[in-house]
Amino acid sequence: MKLAGALEPLVRDLRARTELGFKQDIQLAAKVFGRDTQSAWFPGETIVNGDDAAALRDEGGHVLFAAEGMRGELLAADPWFAGYCGVLTNVNDIAAMGGRPWAVVDVMFLGSGENERVFQGMAAASAAFGVPVVGGHTTRVSGASMLGVAVIGRARRLISSFAARPGYVLLAAISLNGSFRGPGGNFNAATQTPSYALRAQLAVLPELAESGLAIAGKDISMAGICGTLLMMIEASGCGATIDLARLPAPPGIDALRWLTAFPSFGFLVAVEPVSVSSVCARFDAVGVACAPVGTIDDSRTLQIVYESERDEYWDLGAAGLTGFGV
Repeated sequence: MKLAGALEPLVRDLRARTELGFKQDIQLAAKVFGRDTQSAWFPGETIVNGDDAAALRDEGGHVLFAAEGMRGELLAADPWFAGYCGVLTNVNDIAAMGGRPWAVVDVMFLGSGENERVFQGMAAASAAFGVPVVGGHTTRVSGASMLGVAVIGRARRLISSFAARPGYVLLAAISLNGSFRGPGGNFNAATQTPSYALRAQLAVLPELAESGLAIAGKDISMAGICGTLLMMIEASGCGATIDLARLPAPPGIDALRWLTAFPSFGFLVAVEPVSVSSVCARFDAVGVACAPVGTIDDSRTLQIVYESERDEYWDLGAAGLTGFGV
């Protein structure tokens, strides 16, 4: 990715994004639902809150459970795509943990707006990813419509936000075969991609987990690439450096918009140096751009570099982001 100007003002703008502030709101949940608060329900088992999905031990691996809420602005502006994203974001959360999605349910509050279009978008994503919508809850409310979607999946071996270690290489794997949908930050590389290709791309994550090539990772959320990386190193108790010049990006893209985008297929994966070429080749084989873009270290800071410039994005020693960490 190329920058049009200096690095420091870009980093300042990244830190000021509203979406990053939304991640800080997670601290309210972290104060109540910390790492060990579930021990009474699952004796002898550590339940790690703060990852992309909850991982509950099951015979032969883990059951994965996650949920996403769609913001009202998206439901109002693009109801079909909001429904589609309700499924998309959930299957990404399962893949980010090294799992395969099994089924989803929804909670739909029917307010003003094109409610049927929301369901149609969910149905389209369900068909595209091969993940059935098996139930949910629907009711009528006054005002705007609201949507929540939950997913269950299975994993034989996990990828976790908590598993990054100093010395690992940071890879960014992003599908660039799309375009922005509307004026916001949704980079849509899904709805025009054939179903077989979408399923093949998602399957790479559990295949990497099962082969032991990928240990740590996270899907790129509305916190953007740097915010997502910050959540991963906070969880792992590490630091990191990311090199923007090496980041996969569409040609001519505005750097701020790309760094704060939600790509429909975008993951950060931390791997052993010996695994870099193998992991990149697996993503390349399914049409996903993948490149080493940084390193994990023990600094507890996130440093952003571009050519000869360097700036600190965040110091976790001074302030946390979500509050979920080691």
